[in-house]
Amino acid sequence: MRQWIVCAGGLLIGLALLAAGCGSSGEKESEEGARTACKAPALSEESGLPAAFPIPGELTLTETRKDGPSTVVEGYWPAELEEVYDEYRDAVERAGYAILFNEKEEHDAEISYKGSGRTGQIALRDNCSESDTTRVHITSRPA
Repeated sequence: MRQWIVCAGGLLIGLALLAAGCGSSGEKESEEGARTACKAPALSEESGLPAAFPIPGELTLTETRKDGPSTVVEGYWPAELEEVYDEYRDAVERAGYAILFNEKEEHDAEISYKGSGRTGQIALRDNCSESDTTRVHITSRPA
């Protein structure tokens, strides 16, 4: 009888581990598949960013909002992440903004800046459902 309980317990533990393994695989697939549409109509109002803030011609701004003292602007750039990162970093420098920190990884990149009395970050993500399109998220706050 005792041997049967040990065997049944081992079987239950094995099934639990198998179920946990399957669950984590599903989570990974849903994270990788979490792509959403980026292309939306362009802003018809002012973005709220400083006049000198670099907005390259390829960038389409689609949404702006205030979060306390910060201005948050969403948009997209129809190109792959690496190209967008390189070109936007160069545009920030050409606009006379100081780059405080920048980092590029496989699926995202950040450029932290200071200029025009503001600090903030340009976050880039390659999670758009449209091919060769990069999501752009800009945060701008008083320095």
